[in-house]
Amino acid sequence: MTNGNQRDRNRFLNLAKIAVFDIAGPLVTYALLRSAGQSAVTALVLSGIFPALGVAAGVIRHRRVDTIGVLVLAGIAVGTAVGLLSGDPRLVLVEGSVPTAVFGLLCLGSLWAHRPLIYRFAVEFIGADTPKGREFEALWRYPGFRHVFRLFTVVWGVTYLAEAAARVVIVETTSTGTALTVSKVMPYVVGAALVAWMFAYGRHARRQGERLAAEARAAEAQAAEAQAAEAQAASTAMSTDLVRAAH
Repeated sequence: MTNGNQRDRNRFLNLAKIAVFDIAGPLVTYALLRSAGQSAVTALVLSGIFPALGVAAGVIRHRRVDTIGVLVLAGIAVGTAVGLLSGDPRLVLVEGSVPTAVFGLLCLGSLWAHRPLIYRFAVEFIGADTPKGREFEALWRYPGFRHVFRLFTVVWGVTYLAEAAARVVIVETTSTGTALTVSKVMPYVVGAALVAWMFAYGRHARRQGERLAAEARAAEAQAAEAQAAEAQAASTAMSTDLVRAAH
């Protein structure tokens, strides 16, 4: 199997996992259980099985647990415990925003670390032990590159905190079914928007860097030409003086 086919297969599997385990599975399970007469809390708790299975499938496939998976499992566990103890379905949904808020705080907190969180995710996505990964890590020595990824991390952190707050407002002002649908779809809409912005900003920053580099090279070339012209003028003047002196 070629690398291109493997990437397409991995992309399809990731999309299928999201569609089945993270969106369709929980929503269909909740609707079926509610129509069967189960309470909203019971339906919400049981619908959380699908995202947990999705995380477990990712662990089996990649043989490791990532940060996002840990946060998802923590949110499911907290929401289940709170819902069962309180009997309030809204608390189950509100607790579901905890991993989102935690991720936002982790992003902002990582700004004081040696490498911001979004940069670490980028390295992990590219592959630290690959030639592209090593080339990517080598770019960290440039101030402009560091600035871009610190900016990415700030934007992700602030956006996820805002998303967590918005989800709480939606839970408190809409029906349980509507809040569940929004809570399953919103993370992917927000994530897609952030990734699209990152690519657009990254292309803009790269073009700006290339323009500045071209201007710097042009300035260096002009300076070299000016120095050469001055040297030529000095040489011509010296030759003229020598000729005059000889006569």
